[in-house]
Amino acid sequence: MRVTVFGSARVGPDTDEYRDARRLGRMLAERGDMIVSGGYGGIMEAVSQGAHEVGGQVVGVTVAPWIGRLEPNRFLSEEKSARTLFERLEALIASDALVALPGGAGTLGEVALAWNLRQMELMAPIPIVLVGDRWQHMVEAFRDHLIVDDHDLALLEIVNTIEGVVPALDLHTSVSPQWFG
Repeated sequence: MRVTVFGSARVGPDTDEYRDARRLGRMLAERGDMIVSGGYGGIMEAVSQGAHEVGGQVVGVTVAPWIGRLEPNRFLSEEKSARTLFERLEALIASDALVALPGGAGTLGEVALAWNLRQMELMAPIPIVLVGDRWQHMVEAFRDHLIVDDHDLALLEIVNTIEGVVPALDLHTSVSPQWFG
């Protein structure tokens, strides 16, 4: 399975978020999943490091305009450089599953794009798994402040901890990721 992991670039190795992402990378790689991330630091580096430590394959989708501004993390098996941020987003969501760890505006944008494409049936029905209390609060805010219904919200699966990710992924049958947009 090709699993894209989204998350903040602003966390360091001494944080719980980094340690959790590293553990998730190991767990996914140990079951044979390929990890895809934005390829830079923070959670992207942590999930890459965890997968790398157990011999997993890690693809980082970087973006050409950031060359010289940001460096790809050293744990990538392969770097794919997108020409634009939009091309990068398209590459990131072309996976069998999407997992969102804590993040900021960029992570929220990635999740929102994937969620909206799922709502409009413009991408394959792959799981979008959101990890932790922060995402639970965000989804409650979506329910309270957006014009969405239970069907829309059901496209987002919330798990409390990193340990809940693999069982959530196992509930979904594999479909070929497709982009219809």
